[in-house]
Amino acid sequence: MPKHITQTEIHLGPQGRLVIPAPLRRFLGFESGDSLIARMENGRLVLEKAGTIRERLKNRFARLPSATSLAEELIKERREAAKQEASE
Repeated sequence: MPKHITQTEIHLGPQGRLVIPAPLRRFLGFESGDSLIARMENGRLVLEKAGTIRERLKNRFARLPSATSLAEELIKERREAAKQEASE
């Protein structure tokens, strides 16, 4: 199996179904029964394992101090913006 698959051709089947070739599935770690999330990104279709997205988000927010409440920060920002809008 190649270390890096740069591209492969996939045909759109009946009812719009895609079959991801086995070498590509193995390379990406996709297994039967995995849940994939599909999204559009810059005009491209991106398929990603739900677990991969969860891990990326955990890592992104792991750097926040534990005392920080994102909800409280957002509420504070919105209140300040509302005050400025009311004074204009």
